Amino acid sequence: MTTNAAPTPSHEILVIGEALIDIVATDQGSVAHPGGSPANVAFGLGRLGVPVALLTALGDDEFGAKIQSHLATADVQLLPDSVNLERTASATAVLAADGSARYEFDINWDLAPHTLDPMPKIAHAGSIATFLEPGAEAVAALLAQAKGQALVTYDPTIRPALVGEHDLALSTFERMASLCDVVKLSDEDTEWLYPELDQQQVATTILALGPKLVVLTRGGDGAELTSNTSQVQIPAILSEVADTIGAGDAFMSALLHGLLALGTANLTTTQLEKLGRSAVAAGAVAVRRSGAMPPTLQELTALLEEQELAAN
Repeated sequence: MTTNAAPTPSHEILVIGEALIDIVATDQGSVAHPGGSPANVAFGLGRLGVPVALLTALGDDEFGAKIQSHLATADVQLLPDSVNLERTASATAVLAADGSARYEFDINWDLAPHTLDPMPKIAHAGSIATFLEPGAEAVAALLAQAKGQALVTYDPTIRPALVGEHDLALSTFERMASLCDVVKLSDEDTEWLYPELDQQQVATTILALGPKLVVLTRGGDGAELTSNTSQVQIPAILSEVADTIGAGDAFMSALLHGLLALGTANLTTTQLEKLGRSAVAAGAVAVRRSGAMPPTLQELTALLEEQELAAN
């Protein structure tokens, strides 16, 4: 099997983490979709027109080929080291009546040796790949290499069944966060990691680890972006929900798209609001359709313009 990587990688954002097959089980049967939070983020960036590469771990098998073909439709570069496993991971998502998903995993994670050359403008990592050994240590080493040379971002996307005992997982998360400029968490992530803290306390705790921006999502209640100097609340956009699979990843893709232009140095309240509105809008598009299908740049721009007209 061949990969979809260019001989000389050229990308502005590098996403590091797992790619897998999501098997969505409902009363009507099962459907297999390419997924994995980092792969979804890379796919979302590609649909937004960002030159993006993915460093992951796939098997040379049918599932791996399906993921490669899916990524290619969004022009995501799959780095050559990414086909290195005996089999491609999978996750079964069992959907509830409200569209929310419960996951069961068949996954192993072992990242091939890699050096960040060329250095991207943004290095993003997330999810299972930052907790599950032996690959998690390699991810941490890459983020440490990028620190100070690229904008480093992180979305833990906590899966309690896979991240291990709470105190150890919290220690791993905080170590990863300390390497980053931006950390994004869902309300489920914050409740599991910091059950005794409210969201404001969580943001303050994470900022103290070193990041410049903490972004907390709250599903139907929108999102909160907090820096050391500003905080903004972004309301949700009302959407009919098909399912929530990939909504947080679509949010993350749009956030990275905005950060590519703005960076994190001295972000104003207006800039934070712009970042938040775009990310929330991307999540709103994603929940309207089944599976992890984030918006194109045209779709995202259209919804943002629609929201701006409605506000005026």
